[in-house]
Amino acid sequence: MSKIQMKTPIVEMDGDEMTRIIWQYIKDELISPYIDLKSEYYDLGLKKRDETDDQVTIDSAKAALKYGVAVKCATITPNDARVEEYKLKKMYKSPNGTIRGIMDGTIFRAPILIKGVKPHVWNWEKPITLARHGYGDVYKNTEIKVPGAGKAELVFTAEDGSEIRKTIHEFKGPGVLQGTHNLDSSIESFARSCMNYALSVHQDLWFASKDTISKIYDGDFRDIFASVYEKEFKEKFEAEGLEYFYTLIDDAVARVMRSKGGFIWACKNYDGDVMSDMMASACGSLAMMTSVLVSPDGKYEYEAAHGTVQRHYYKHLKGEETSTNSVATIFAWSGALRKRGELDGIRELQDFADRLEKATLDTIESGEMTGDLALISDLPNVKKLNTLDFIKAVRSRL
Repeated sequence: MSKIQMKTPIVEMDGDEMTRIIWQYIKDELISPYIDLKSEYYDLGLKKRDETDDQVTIDSAKAALKYGVAVKCATITPNDARVEEYKLKKMYKSPNGTIRGIMDGTIFRAPILIKGVKPHVWNWEKPITLARHGYGDVYKNTEIKVPGAGKAELVFTAEDGSEIRKTIHEFKGPGVLQGTHNLDSSIESFARSCMNYALSVHQDLWFASKDTISKIYDGDFRDIFASVYEKEFKEKFEAEGLEYFYTLIDDAVARVMRSKGGFIWACKNYDGDVMSDMMASACGSLAMMTSVLVSPDGKYEYEAAHGTVQRHYYKHLKGEETSTNSVATIFAWSGALRKRGELDGIRELQDFADRLEKATLDTIESGEMTGDLALISDLPNVKKLNTLDFIKAVRSRL
């Protein structure tokens, strides 16, 4: 069988631990036998990031902007324990945060619904897409461990030397400080990305934050969204019969739990991170979610939205059997290949991506699945497969 040919490379960002093992399985079993894969490879494993002082992460993001399509494996964001475990030079920031900042992108995440696995929220009939801002907030924070008594101030020094100064807190003893920021230009890009995406999929758009408490910071998000909508999108939304509205994050959570789904829920960076994990877990598994980062000028980075499955990796290293769900990583590859096919006009590549996703879902709906889904499936005669055997079962249908 002749392999499908590619014109332009996709940017391939390898990752860490068990997802790195799955990454290679997918390439060997589901990609390389069918596609003459062209990729510009970047190793974002923690050791390589440490060797390059994280320059490899920056380079991969710039490559994504150059080629327009990237696919990313899950990566470790190190904490104190990881710094010690991997003997790192320092505690590096989230590679996802670095990539999102460079691409100025919005992350769109939606659960993958399948027969035999009912959402824990029984009234969810359609996927709810989380639109997560990809810049700033706690992912680009600056932190201080306060050693003792003293005064903490927030200071902005303008180019002309003038200052805005506010007292944060008068410390009587040790504590912690955190400074976060965002940019109006990034928030405007976030709003436009969400509204354009809503129009493209013909779904209502919600935006939620906590402007009652964070009156200036979250209020800026609220006001920019309102301005972009009124000036650029109101007529388009009304012509399509679509609705945009702003609400408090508390109210949004309550509405979401009572809804039937089928809309886009836009959130700030941290809110979107947490709520997308909640959505995926409530629909079956963190590994059952699509995730794509979209820049304002139409560059795409597809990823698995979950972690590196550390516990399974340690079992794998001991030679023990694992049953790790690879669906999100498979869909990251299919999404990237489909988009590459769309941009380059290669119909075969788009059709292959469709078949790969169908083969994956058909495998699960036939009763063959990994352990996380086998525990919650109501299908008869469920067969639990190990990590590699599930991928091979997908290949048999592909």
